[in-house]
Amino acid sequence: MHLPNAHNAVVPKEKIVDYLLNSMHPDGAGKAAFFLALGFSVVNWSVFADALKSLANDSVNVTPSHSPFGEKFVVDGELITPCGKMPFVRTVWIVDVGEEILRLVTAYPYEPRDEDV
Repeated sequence: MHLPNAHNAVVPKEKIVDYLLNSMHPDGAGKAAFFLALGFSVVNWSVFADALKSLANDSVNVTPSHSPFGEKFVVDGELITPCGKMPFVRTVWIVDVGEEILRLVTAYPYEPRDEDV
Protein backbone atom coordinates (compact mmCIF):
# COMPACT_ATOMS: atom_id res chain seq x y z
CA MET A 1 0.00 0.00 0.00
CA HIS A 2 1.22 3.48 -0.83
CA LEU A 3 0.62 6.45 1.43
CA PRO A 4 -2.48 8.31 0.17
CA ASN A 5 -1.83 11.88 -1.00
CA ALA A 6 1.86 11.59 -0.11
CA HIS A 7 2.67 14.10 -2.86
CA ASN A 8 0.83 16.74 -0.79
CA ALA A 9 2.32 15.75 2.59
CA VAL A 10 3.13 18.56 5.01
CA VAL A 11 6.10 18.56 7.36
CA PRO A 12 5.75 21.66 9.56
CA LYS A 13 8.94 23.58 10.32
CA GLU A 14 8.02 23.53 14.02
CA LYS A 15 7.89 19.72 14.00
CA ILE A 16 11.48 19.61 12.74
CA VAL A 17 13.03 22.58 14.56
CA ASP A 18 11.19 22.47 17.88
CA TYR A 19 10.88 18.70 18.25
CA LEU A 20 12.83 16.30 16.02
CA LEU A 21 16.06 18.33 15.99
CA ASN A 22 15.70 19.90 19.45
CA SER A 23 18.24 18.30 21.77
CA MET A 24 16.59 20.07 24.74
CA HIS A 25 13.07 18.71 24.09
CA PRO A 26 12.01 16.36 26.92
CA ASP A 27 10.48 13.82 24.52
CA GLY A 28 12.55 14.50 21.41
CA ALA A 29 16.14 14.71 22.69
CA GLY A 30 16.99 11.12 21.77
CA LYS A 31 15.50 11.57 18.31
CA ALA A 32 17.43 14.81 17.90
CA ALA A 33 20.72 13.11 18.77
CA PHE A 34 20.03 10.42 16.17
CA PHE A 35 19.01 12.79 13.36
CA LEU A 36 21.68 15.42 14.10
CA ALA A 37 24.36 12.69 13.93
CA LEU A 38 23.15 11.94 10.40
CA GLY A 39 23.93 15.49 9.28
CA PHE A 40 20.50 17.10 9.55
CA SER A 41 20.49 20.59 11.05
CA VAL A 42 18.10 23.22 12.34
CA VAL A 43 19.62 25.78 9.96
CA ASN A 44 18.78 23.59 6.95
CA TRP A 45 15.62 22.07 8.43
CA SER A 46 13.97 21.81 5.01
CA VAL A 47 16.53 19.18 3.94
CA PHE A 48 15.16 16.94 6.71
CA ALA A 49 11.57 17.78 5.75
CA ASP A 50 12.29 16.89 2.12
CA ALA A 51 13.90 13.58 3.14
CA LEU A 52 10.82 12.69 5.20
CA LYS A 53 8.51 13.61 2.31
CA SER A 54 10.62 11.51 -0.04
CA LEU A 55 10.32 8.53 2.29
CA ALA A 56 6.55 9.05 2.40
CA ASN A 57 6.32 9.22 -1.39
CA ASP A 58 8.51 6.21 -2.08
CA SER A 59 7.45 3.79 0.64
CA VAL A 60 5.12 0.87 0.13
CA ASN A 61 5.42 -0.30 3.74
CA VAL A 62 2.40 1.61 5.05
CA THR A 63 0.15 0.53 7.93
CA PRO A 64 -3.13 2.47 8.22
CA SER A 65 -5.22 2.80 11.38
CA HIS A 66 -8.10 4.85 12.72
CA SER A 67 -7.76 7.18 15.67
CA PRO A 68 -10.13 9.65 17.31
CA PHE A 69 -8.10 12.40 15.65
CA GLY A 70 -8.19 11.05 12.09
CA GLU A 71 -6.65 8.50 9.74
CA LYS A 72 -3.17 7.57 10.92
CA PHE A 73 -0.46 5.94 8.81
CA VAL A 74 2.77 4.33 9.98
CA VAL A 75 5.43 4.35 7.26
CA ASP A 76 8.72 2.49 7.59
CA GLY A 77 11.64 2.91 5.25
CA GLU A 78 15.17 4.08 4.62
CA LEU A 79 15.83 7.77 5.08
CA ILE A 80 18.14 9.63 2.73
CA THR A 81 20.57 11.64 4.88
CA PRO A 82 23.16 14.38 4.33
CA CYS A 83 25.97 12.05 5.52
CA GLY A 84 25.08 9.40 2.94
CA LYS A 85 23.84 6.77 5.38
CA MET A 86 20.41 5.25 4.86
CA PRO A 87 19.07 4.37 8.32
CA PHE A 88 15.75 2.64 8.71
CA VAL A 89 13.18 4.89 10.38
CA ARG A 90 9.53 4.80 11.28
CA THR A 91 7.38 7.82 10.50
CA VAL A 92 3.82 8.49 11.57
CA TRP A 93 1.48 10.62 9.47
CA ILE A 94 -2.12 11.72 10.00
CA VAL A 95 -5.01 13.17 8.08
CA ASP A 96 -6.93 15.01 10.78
CA VAL A 97 -10.70 14.59 11.04
CA GLY A 98 -12.36 16.98 8.59
CA GLU A 99 -9.10 17.62 6.71
CA GLU A 100 -7.56 16.23 3.53
CA ILE A 101 -3.91 17.15 4.12
CA LEU A 102 -1.45 14.50 5.27
CA ARG A 103 0.96 15.81 7.92
CA LEU A 104 3.89 14.39 9.83
CA VAL A 105 3.32 13.43 13.47
CA THR A 106 6.73 11.98 14.34
CA ALA A 107 9.79 10.12 13.11
CA TYR A 108 12.25 7.93 14.96
CA PRO A 109 14.90 5.25 14.42
CA TYR A 110 13.42 1.82 13.86
CA GLU A 111 15.09 -1.54 13.64
CA PRO A 112 12.99 -3.67 11.29
CA ARG A 113 12.30 -7.30 11.98
CA ASP A 114 12.90 -9.78 9.17
CA GLU A 115 9.20 -9.86 8.29
CA ASP A 116 9.16 -6.02 8.00
CA VAL A 117 11.53 -5.85 5.03
